Amino acid sequence: MADHPVDEKLPALKMATTGLQHVAAMYAGVVAPPLIVGAAIGLSATDLTFLTGACLFTAGLATFLQTLGIWKIGARLPFVNGVTFAGVAPMTAIVASTEDKSDALPIIFGAVIVAGLLGFIAAPVFCKAVRFFPPVVTGSVITLIGISLLPVAFGWAQGPNPAADDYGSTTNLGLAAVTLLIVLLLLRRFTRGFVKQIAVLLGLVAGTLIAIPLGATDFGPVADADVIGFPTPFHFGAPQFQLAAIISMCVVMVVSMTESTADMLALGEIVDRPADEKTIAAGLRADTLGSAISPVFNGFMCSAFAQNIGLVAMTRIRSRYVVAAGGGFLVLMGLCPMAASLIAVVPRPVLGGAGVVLFGSVAASGIQTLVRAGLDKDNNVLIVAVSLAVGIIPITAPEFYHAFPETARIVLDSGISTGCVAAVLLNLVFNHLGRSGRDAHDVTHPMEAGEELTGTPKTPAAS
Repeated sequence: MADHPVDEKLPALKMATTGLQHVAAMYAGVVAPPLIVGAAIGLSATDLTFLTGACLFTAGLATFLQTLGIWKIGARLPFVNGVTFAGVAPMTAIVASTEDKSDALPIIFGAVIVAGLLGFIAAPVFCKAVRFFPPVVTGSVITLIGISLLPVAFGWAQGPNPAADDYGSTTNLGLAAVTLLIVLLLLRRFTRGFVKQIAVLLGLVAGTLIAIPLGATDFGPVADADVIGFPTPFHFGAPQFQLAAIISMCVVMVVSMTESTADMLALGEIVDRPADEKTIAAGLRADTLGSAISPVFNGFMCSAFAQNIGLVAMTRIRSRYVVAAGGGFLVLMGLCPMAASLIAVVPRPVLGGAGVVLFGSVAASGIQTLVRAGLDKDNNVLIVAVSLAVGIIPITAPEFYHAFPETARIVLDSGISTGCVAAVLLNLVFNHLGRSGRDAHDVTHPMEAGEELTGTPKTPAAS
């Protein structure tokens, strides 16, 4: 019996290039949090480079846990893990409240370790929420993931620094448009086979080459980078454990686990291996254990990277070993700063052009799931309408929740989390609580534990 495409091992060259494509898609998201937190602390350029390399290294380790797995740890899906951006706000708040800035990272690391261990213990309970994710809910959440990521691509397209004079310039937007055109027309439209599958990677290379004569490519990071470096354990000091910091990072962990659950459900749909309770529990264990281990090597909390789901959806390369190869590149970059700097050479507008395709593909996958969710039923239409509206609030009105406490905003400012909660609650209210036998066949039922995600409703029980 042939292996499922998720378990397929591709030829070495194809494995390497497609794995590198995953790294290119998520690199900016991994390095942004350490750069922001490091700048808030006032780290030297050397320490900032060290912190960034450590986050790349730990992202690779977490990706290995998720894709290859050990024991009951790892979803064993093509699932990329890296530093979660949800932790940036509370981490910068911890920095601001720490009088001696040299203690800030040890306090953050201590809080992440505790949150990771608690999350690991809670994973078997947390995963049971999968029964409340029928297609009307998963379709809404997958669509929201794509919509929530698109502003990231639009920001990249304008340039790396919002304060710069050329932010949003015609040059930057033109580079993004050219990269998008290359990916769509020259590669996806007029090529076949392997070249077509690495369209994004080739588009990034072509866009970078075009950017060189325009002066939009900076090779400084390559010249300044060391050839070899290792993230020495507890380089910034032994972890410190402060209750307020631990509580804030535990809240981030809950948000991260919610988003990872939604991402696993989305990815399971895309690769035709639906994520059941067992898979989600294993995936959450990998997320949380990776987060607990990460601070040992000076990294931050790890979580799923939704942008790579779009890459899987677009290329249709579903092998988890491809993503594991990407994890290998991340580890290499953590050990070789010069290798990491090569990816950093890709201009942000070029990434933005490719991101439009990647993130839009996620939203399109969500719409495909909604088509199977029974939108001819009024209840389901209302669920989708309201959950999408709630999830889009942080995107269209970023200051909407400005009057709420900072802890609450960690959850509220995540459109994926709020939209997911809204969809689950609305599905329960409209389709289950007080449901009469008369309309039982017209609604979407929640799944039983371990049931596969399909659009086929259960046969209603006889009255």
